[in-house]
Order: sequence, then C-alpha cells, then structure tokens
Amino acid sequence: MDGVALDYGAGAPALREVTLALPPGSFTFITGESGAGKTSLLNIIGLALRPTAGTLRFLEHDVADLDRSELASLRRQIGMVFQNFRLLDHLTVLENVMLPLLVAGVPSAERKAYARELLAWVNLGDRLDWFPPALSGGQQQRVAIARAVISRPKLLLADEPTGSVDDEIGMRLIGLIQALHREGATVVFATHDRNLVDQLRYPEIRLSGGKMLRVPAAAPAGLER
Repeated sequence: MDGVALDYGAGAPALREVTLALPPGSFTFITGESGAGKTSLLNIIGLALRPTAGTLRFLEHDVADLDRSELASLRRQIGMVFQNFRLLDHLTVLENVMLPLLVAGVPSAERKAYARELLAWVNLGDRLDWFPPALSGGQQQRVAIARAVISRPKLLLADEPTGSVDDEIGMRLIGLIQALHREGATVVFATHDRNLVDQLRYPEIRLSGGKMLRVPAAAPAGLER
C-alpha cells in the first residue's frame, strides 16, 4: 500500500495515508481502539474494497488495473476470518468448511477428509451435519477459521478470530494459524488482546483515527502449539 485512503462518504475517512508492505511469509498484528480502521484495512488488503486514494499492489499486480475475473482469481489466494463469520446458513458445518476446496476443484473424498480433520482439531468433529444457526458464536467462529485455512491460502486475514472462544480453544486456533504461517502463509491478525500481542511479539501496526503507527517488536516468542 502507498498512501491508501478509504472514505465511505459520511463522517471522517476510515483510513488516511496508509503506507505499508507485508513481506511474503510475515506475521503482523493490527491493533487499535474500536473505530480505528482495523476492519477497513483488512477489507482493502483482502481485495474486498477498493481504496478511494493511493495505490495497492498484491502479488506484483496493481489492483486498480485488474478486471473482475482477475480480482476473483487473486481473492482465491486469500483466507478471511471476520467478526460476522459469513457462514452460509443453508449449508452444513462440513459443507461450509469444504466450500473453498469445492471452488478449487478438489475431489470430493479429499476435501471431505481434510475438512473432517480440521473440524476435529477445533473440537467440532461431532457437529459436521449441523447448520450454523444451531451453533454458538464461538462454534461458528471455529467453523469460519477452519474454512479460511483449508485451502492453505497465501494470505490469511483474521479480524478478532479468538474473540468468541474460551482460552483453550483460542490457543488451538492460534496454533492452527501459526501452523499455516510456518508453511509460508502471510498472516495479518487484528486484535484487541494486548496479552496475546505481548506474548507472541510479532510486528505490530497500530491504527488511530485511520492513521497508522508502526510499533517496533522483538523477535517472535513462539507459542507454536
């Protein structure tokens, strides 16, 4: 991003003059108070929104030059976990998690096996045939994370991914995200959890009023469960 701004047309701009680079394979925390612009920033990084000013490049492509089909192709390399989960209520838990592999053309037996494995890892192996409205918020969050990582995306965007789960499940989910990171994925993780940021010590970008402050960080502490 170079000088990226986002203005929804009402009130103050959501983002102002944001310039940053996310190296391949990096892990970056995005922090800031509610309304600071974290979700807007993730939506732009995830190619869900176009900036109203500035330039954005993803995998060597200038996003402004891409047509709809080219953008769709790039989006398939991005896994996204947002606060409203975005699960499809008419599909079962298993079907929701398998969906990215279905779009990618992965054979049925293979996608079912991997989806079952991931759902067992997040303690939902007994909810495969349930529909999202029957699940708690924390269970829906776990389904959303399993769906986001199943295709091993090059870029994983997570907006408060552990906010609706207990500490034990939260650590499992962090371990799953770190495993994907170890395989080479770039991770951008928005959170209010100061303890988590301090414990893992990945680089941090702090937002305030839509503006960015880069915060120096020590080498990662691990966790790596």
